[in-house]
Amino acid sequence: MGFNWILGLGYLNLLCIILMVYIATCFGGEQVRGDDGGGLNNTFVFSSFTYEKTQLRPYEWRYIRVNLPPWFCSVSIALESDVNIDLRKAKKASRSTLPIICFREGSPPLPDVHNTSQTGLVFDSISNSSFGGAEGLQIIEQCYPLQKSMSVRLTNEQIAPGMWYLGLFNGIGPVRTQSKMINRGQSYSFNGNVSVEACTTPQMSGQFCNQTVDSLSCLDSYNLPKGSSDNQTFLQMAKDVVHCRTMDNETCHEANGAKVFSLDVVGIAEKLIITVSNVSFNLAGSSNNTNKVVLSCYARHGSIPRSTLHDYSGNLSQGPLIIPTPKIGRWYVTVHPVSISSGETGISTRVCYSLEWQVLQCPMGKAGPNCTWERYMLQTVLRKNPSVAFEAYYLPITEKVSPDSANFALEPLLSNSSYGGNNDVGWTFFLVDIPSGAAGGNIHIRLLSDAKITYDIYARYGGFPSLDRWDYYYTNSTSSSNGSMFFKVYDSSEKSISFYILYVREGTWSFGLRHLNSAGSTTMSLSLERCPQKCSSHGTCQSFLDTSGLTLYSYCACDRNHGGFDCSVELVSHRGIVFCSLNNQNGVCHPAFSFTRHIWQSIALIASNAAAVLPAYWALRHKAFAEWVLYTASGISSGLYHACDVGTWCPLTFHVLQFMDFWLSFMAVVSTFVYLAAIDETSKRTIHTVVAILTALMAETGPTRSSNIALVISIGALGLLIGWLIEFFTHYRSFSGSISFHLNLFDLWLTIVAWIRNLFHTLLKRFRWGFVVAGFAALAMAAISWKLETSQTYWIWHSMWHISIYTSSFLFLCSKAKAVILEEERTSDGNYVLTRQNSFSRGDQRDNR
Repeated sequence: MGFNWILGLGYLNLLCIILMVYIATCFGGEQVRGDDGGGLNNTFVFSSFTYEKTQLRPYEWRYIRVNLPPWFCSVSIALESDVNIDLRKAKKASRSTLPIICFREGSPPLPDVHNTSQTGLVFDSISNSSFGGAEGLQIIEQCYPLQKSMSVRLTNEQIAPGMWYLGLFNGIGPVRTQSKMINRGQSYSFNGNVSVEACTTPQMSGQFCNQTVDSLSCLDSYNLPKGSSDNQTFLQMAKDVVHCRTMDNETCHEANGAKVFSLDVVGIAEKLIITVSNVSFNLAGSSNNTNKVVLSCYARHGSIPRSTLHDYSGNLSQGPLIIPTPKIGRWYVTVHPVSISSGETGISTRVCYSLEWQVLQCPMGKAGPNCTWERYMLQTVLRKNPSVAFEAYYLPITEKVSPDSANFALEPLLSNSSYGGNNDVGWTFFLVDIPSGAAGGNIHIRLLSDAKITYDIYARYGGFPSLDRWDYYYTNSTSSSNGSMFFKVYDSSEKSISFYILYVREGTWSFGLRHLNSAGSTTMSLSLERCPQKCSSHGTCQSFLDTSGLTLYSYCACDRNHGGFDCSVELVSHRGIVFCSLNNQNGVCHPAFSFTRHIWQSIALIASNAAAVLPAYWALRHKAFAEWVLYTASGISSGLYHACDVGTWCPLTFHVLQFMDFWLSFMAVVSTFVYLAAIDETSKRTIHTVVAILTALMAETGPTRSSNIALVISIGALGLLIGWLIEFFTHYRSFSGSISFHLNLFDLWLTIVAWIRNLFHTLLKRFRWGFVVAGFAALAMAAISWKLETSQTYWIWHSMWHISIYTSSFLFLCSKAKAVILEEERTSDGNYVLTRQNSFSRGDQRDNR
C-alpha cells in the first residue's frame, strides 16, 4: 500500500509538472505572438455597433457617434452602400447630388456651412493612411465621396481618443434645409459596422497594444528647473505645481530604443515643462560619449507621438521642453536617444536618465505668465423653457456682476495688469463647460457697447488661448475666423459684435479677451443655443438624436424661400426671382436664373392647371355638380399652391396649400373612376366619403411619394369595381333568383353563357373605347412625368403632370356612354305595368262619376 501511495504521488507530481509546462508554453507562445504578431491577446472589443440598412433620400443625412476611450487601440469602420460613383468624375459632379461621408472630432460635421468647407472634401478612396496627418479635426472636418464598399482601420497613433462623429449626407448645399414642394432625386442606402478595440491594461498602447507606456509618480513640489528666471517668477505667484518623475528614478535605453511616457493634465494649466537629470552614457568604442548622443523628445496630446507626427519636439540634452498652455487631457511623450557620431559603426549605446515634468498652474481666479491676469469660471443658468434641451446662458461666479440678467458688464471684471510692460494691453479669461450630449448646440457670444469696442476675442478648447494658440478669434470686421468652418459672424460693427461657434465640442472652453484701456460701458453675453439666430426667422429649429441616441443635435428646417444651415440664404425672393442656387463645382451661392426664365417657369407651373377646365366643363354640362366642384377646386388649389411655391403669392400657409393640392388631385383621379359606374347617388356618396378619408391620410403623411400614383389608381380601380358590383346586384337580382329553379344543368349552362354574352355586349356599349385607350395613354404620360421629376427639371415635368392628369380625367369622362338596359329587364318590369293599370282604374272611376 505504501509503494502504491508513493507511486501515485509521483504520478501526481509528474502530471502537475506537465500541466505547468503546458500552461507556460501556451502563455509564453501567446506573449511572443503578442509582441511579434501584433499583440492580439492584449486587446479586447470595447464596443461594436451594427447599423441596419438605412435609406438616405435626397438632402437627408445621418450622424453616427463613436466613443473612443483613452485606452483604445483601434477603431474599424466598415460600410456598404448601393452608391456607384466614379471618383474620376466626382469632381465635376454637383455637390447637391453627391453622397459624401465626413469625419469630425468632438461634434457632428457640417460640410456646407461655408464655401471654404469644400476644401475638406477629398476626391479619393478612403484608406487607413487617410488620417495620417489629420490634426485639429475639432475645428475642421474631412470628407470623402461615399463609395459602394468602404473599410478603414484607424489606430491610436493616427487619431486621438474622445468622441468622433461620422456624417453621411446625400447632397449638400443651401437647399439641403429648404422646404421643398418636391424632393426628387437619387436615394441611397447604407449599412455597416463600427467596432472599437482597446488595450487590456492601461500600461500598454500602440495600434497592437505592444508598446509599453511608463507612468510617472506625481506629487506637489516646487523644485522647478534651475536657471530659468521665468520659472522662478512664476513660482512666486503660483499656487499649484504638480511635479512628476519616473517611479524608479532612472530610465535606461538599450540599442537606441525609444520609451513612451504619459501624464494626465486635469485642469487648465499655464505650462508643462519636461526635463531630464542624472544623464549617463555608455558608448563602447568611443571616448567622447556625451557629444555623440542626444535625447530627442516628442510630445503629443491624446496620441503617441512619432518623429513624423507630433505637437511639440525638442532636445532634452540641451534643455527642457516647455509646452505653453497645454490642453486638458492625456499627454504622451516619446524619448528617443539618437547617436550623431559620424564615421563610426557598430556602436552599442546605453543611456540612463531621470525624467521629470512639472505642470504649472496659477491660483484660483488668476492666469497668465505671471499669474496677474483675471480668470473667471462661468456658471450655467438653464433656460426656463423645458421643451428645449441644452439651452442656457453663462454668468461669472463673482459678486462683481448682477445675476439677474444674461448680460454682464465687462469693466468690473477686466484685468488691471499687463504682460511685457505695456500698460495698455491686458487679458481676461472666461472658462465655460459644455455638458456631455450638447455637442449639437452652438455657443453664442455677444458684445454691446456705447462706444467703439476695442476687444479682441480668442477661443480655445481645453486650454488658454493666446496670440499664437487659438481655435477661433475675432479682432474686427476684416480680421476674424469668419472664413473658417463652424464659425459665423452675424454682427460686426464698432459698437456691437455677435458670432457663433457652431456645433461646439463637449468639454472646457476658454475665451480670452485681449483689451485696451478705453472709455465706454460694454456688456457681454455668452449662451448655448440650439439653432443660430433662431433660424433667422425663416424656419423652425428641429432637434434630433444621432443613431446612438446619446447626442441631441439641432438643425434649421427653413421655409420655401430660404436655405442654409441658419436659413439666412435667400433662395427665392418675394418677387419670385431666384437669387442663388448650388453651383455644380464649388457649392457657392450665385445668381442662377434670369428674371425672364423664372417668369416662364412660374407661368408653366401655374397656367398648366388650366387643364382642369376640360373635365370641369364636361361635368357641368352633364349636370355632375359634385365632380364639377371637385375638378374646379383641384385646379384652383394647385394654381395657388404653385404660386406660393415660386414666391408669387401665398394666401395660406405653405403646408395647407400643399395638402389641399395633393388631396384634391387624389380625389379628382379617384372620383373619375367612380363616375364610370352607373350607381345611385347614395352609393356614390358612400364611396366618396371612404376615398376622401384615405386620400387625406396620403396627402398628410407623404404626398410626394412616387408610390402614390399607383396607390391612387388602385383605389380608383377598386372604387370602379365596387360600383360595378353595386350596379350588378341592383339590376340583375332577378337572374340570381331564376337560376335556382333550373334543375337541368344544360339549361343552366345555356343561361350562364347567355348572361355572359349579354354582359359583354353591355360593356362594349357602355364605353367609347377610343376615349378609354386615350385616357390610359394620358394617365401613363402623367405617371412618366411624375417619375422624371427632379429638383432641376421639376417645373417642366410637373407642368406636364398637370396637363396629363386633367386630360386623362376628361377622356375617361368622355368615354362613358348611356347605360344600356337588357331587354329581359325591360320586359319583366312588373311595377311599370301595375302602375299603368292603377292609373287607368282611377281614370275609369272618375269617368263613372
